[in-house]
Amino acid sequence: MGNTPLIELDRLISGFSSHVFAKVERFNPGGSIKDRSALGMLMARLRDGQLVPGRSTVIESSSGNLAIGLAQICGYFGLRFICVVDFRTTQQNLAILRAYGADVRVVTEPDPATGELLPQRLRLVAQLLEETPDSYCPDQYTNPLNPQAHLTTMAEIDTALDGRIDYLVVSAGTTGTLGGCAEYIRRRKLPTKVVAVDAIGSVLFGSTVACERLIPGHGNSVPPRLLRREDAHRVVHVSDLDCVVGCRRLVQREAVLAGGSSGAVVAALGRIAAEIPPGSNCVLILPDGGDRYLDTVYDDQWVRHHFGEVSHLWKGPNPIPEPDQRKASAQC
Repeated sequence: MGNTPLIELDRLISGFSSHVFAKVERFNPGGSIKDRSALGMLMARLRDGQLVPGRSTVIESSSGNLAIGLAQICGYFGLRFICVVDFRTTQQNLAILRAYGADVRVVTEPDPATGELLPQRLRLVAQLLEETPDSYCPDQYTNPLNPQAHLTTMAEIDTALDGRIDYLVVSAGTTGTLGGCAEYIRRRKLPTKVVAVDAIGSVLFGSTVACERLIPGHGNSVPPRLLRREDAHRVVHVSDLDCVVGCRRLVQREAVLAGGSSGAVVAALGRIAAEIPPGSNCVLILPDGGDRYLDTVYDDQWVRHHFGEVSHLWKGPNPIPEPDQRKASAQC
């Protein structure tokens, strides 16, 4: 777990006078940066005896990378894992979870009061915890072990670049990665400016009204307890289309197949590229790979259905422009 590659991207933004490095988290065993959080949250409880192999049950609400990370670790240590998802979870992720031996529970009806699925998922988690003896919920949205796991993420970047990190661009969801990296930067007194990447319609930074988003992995409809807005020196909001364009540029120009929130950080860098002093070192954290997005972000028919004919955007010049506010509001 960890020690993922840090690679230089020298063709991502043509004419860019600074260095761009990507921390490629798809090379964790479960395929994403969430493996770090999953391992940190479970190992602490295995060490203190709260979780006992062959007896204990882990219960969590997650439909993506964290669920897969938890499933593989539970399988390895002989822990039962109940994963609460909803009907929007991809068939590929469901298949991966079941391959690891997870007991998958699917929520099909939204919360009557809010129309959101997350409250219903959390209610089911609470019910299962009450019904299941010797059970534990990691709760990535409130657990301080989530950001703590990413002290190591930032330490690896620091070591690789000998502390010469001018900009760190990181997507924000549970804000575990953001919080852990920012805490490491504070402790080490690094001069790094942290750029948090949020989704248009997310309530993490600025917006008060949540809206449905197509691309998972960044943004949130509820502010997590871990959120410290002061961790970010700068916030860039991106649309679903920005994520698609960022992903397509990354694979076309650097042959790196990355996931939706990786496209978000690429888009954010393009947005602020003109403001970055020449010779800076910019690090992008790419949370996962693109293999779980082949039927969405990388599917031409899916892209045309949702956004029209937009291929000229990733084949065209840099940088990625500011989003059209009318289109941004329409996304909600």
